[in-house]
Amino acid sequence: MSHDPTVNAGDIARLAGVGRAAVSNWRRRHDDFPKPVDGTAAQPLFALREVEAWLSRYGKSYQVSLADRAWQRLKASGDLQLGELVAAAGGFLASPDGGGHGLDAGLATVLRELAAERGALAAYEFLCARYFEAHSRKLSLTREDVAALMVRLAAPEGGIVLDPACGVGTLLLPLSSHGRAKDEPDGVRVLGQELEDTSARIAAARLALRGVEAEIVHGDALRRDAFPGPRADAVVCDPPFNERSWGYDELTGDPRWEHGLPPRGESELAWVQHCLTHVRPGGLVAILMPAAAASRRAGRRIRGNLLRAGALRAVVTLWQGGPDLWLLRRPESGERPPSEIAIMDAEGDLSRVEPALRDGAHQVRIIDLLDDEVDISPSRHAPRAGADLGRAFADARERFMAASVAAPDLLVLDQPLDQPATTIGELVKAGLVTILQAPPRMSADGGDLPVLTADDVERGTTPSGATTAEPGLVRIQPGDVVATYATARVVSQDGAVLGPQLTLYRVDQRRVDPHFLAGFLRSAGARVPAGSSRVDARRTRLPRLSLAEQRAYGDAFRQLATMEDALREATALGETLIRLGHEGLADGRLHPPS
Repeated sequence: MSHDPTVNAGDIARLAGVGRAAVSNWRRRHDDFPKPVDGTAAQPLFALREVEAWLSRYGKSYQVSLADRAWQRLKASGDLQLGELVAAAGGFLASPDGGGHGLDAGLATVLRELAAERGALAAYEFLCARYFEAHSRKLSLTREDVAALMVRLAAPEGGIVLDPACGVGTLLLPLSSHGRAKDEPDGVRVLGQELEDTSARIAAARLALRGVEAEIVHGDALRRDAFPGPRADAVVCDPPFNERSWGYDELTGDPRWEHGLPPRGESELAWVQHCLTHVRPGGLVAILMPAAAASRRAGRRIRGNLLRAGALRAVVTLWQGGPDLWLLRRPESGERPPSEIAIMDAEGDLSRVEPALRDGAHQVRIIDLLDDEVDISPSRHAPRAGADLGRAFADARERFMAASVAAPDLLVLDQPLDQPATTIGELVKAGLVTILQAPPRMSADGGDLPVLTADDVERGTTPSGATTAEPGLVRIQPGDVVATYATARVVSQDGAVLGPQLTLYRVDQRRVDPHFLAGFLRSAGARVPAGSSRVDARRTRLPRLSLAEQRAYGDAFRQLATMEDALREATALGETLIRLGHEGLADGRLHPPS
């Protein structure tokens, strides 16, 4: 691969200030448009120098900033090395004379120039923003306004603050406003741990460039806690959700489980207790939780113990379909537990949270929660106040109007490609694909094992069924393709078992891209005549392509799946808007325009 800077069609559109369709038209209409130097047929890469020369020759205005040149140089080494290079660039910008950053001389020179032009911090945040955009499907980023809210709630005075699942450092960045330079005695000290080494290095660089004293460690915080000794003044955390392989079997007798052993399917309750054991008595924990964690039956014992101990102080739904924010406080010795807990729905307006908690609003008696369910869901205990309905309608309308659904940019061909084809049956014979199905008469309506059902696959949701252990169950692994007769999805998490009426395709990912396979399976299902009850998926035809070309198709199919999920979310927002409109018109809070 050439290490000269390259650009894709989206980059060219951004440089020239046009849409991507215009770039496609240039390629079709102009024989002298630069030829691809790398990439795939679906996502070609062009030499930046050749593109600049062509734009100049045709008098098309363009601007390649120094920051863009730095980004293109980073990208030139390939996608697999991009994260490593972004992390190395952060280390270099934070300590340009430190050495050992693993950057070539040309890239180091461009980074020095960019730092001189913009400042080291702004330069690195630009590169990080581009990296996060390029890997948006792989990285889970906490919203900046949510991160700021969590820091204000849990660490208003700084001190020692820990994030045991810090990712690229988003939750810790607001701490720079508490301000302690590395050579000053007072202020905030930051501790962080992150499973992915590249993300940990990026987080460390982002904090170092802000002058925050930080110790960021790579590792699994639940299995190999990097900070078992120090008690932090505050803990903030946005842990991974729905992790089935979090270490249940290894950590059964761990002393962190003061409020009960977290069930295998309740990894979030393991993170809650991990955070609580790392905060000093009287210290606060702000942690994001999936909405289901407030009501799932398996976690009711731990929720009850947290309430009885006075550790859980508030549960806030931030926005519809979003996470809940749990605020906890480690009780001091001899302290009397509170009799109430704050439970509220912010309805997307984060500015309401702090005043409500400060003023003691939305309080629910703890004794009323300690029933057989221990359901602390805001949707159940925090009904919408009539005075807020008008604002809720306005907010819902604004969110609905702002909802955007991005469609993939696909090249339109005059004639279909004539490509050699194969079938799934042939891939099975070659040992590249294994087809598995759940045992007959399997039950999915009760037990300890989560089950991915056909409805879950159709709706794109997490496993909703449950079953008991029995011979023949099929454990789902990341990268498996799970299909009904009409659709197919690639599974990104493990721990669940395959449900009835589903077929699992396990591919050799060294030779077959799972998203490529899922896309053609779904396309075949869409062509099934109405009323057909059985389809021989082994006959599904798909082009015989290299792995790189498969991945290009797979990425396009994945974008379509993301678009489908976005449309589903927009539909949910529309339904909320309709419901609020009916409520408001009926009770007089809303009125038709004159």
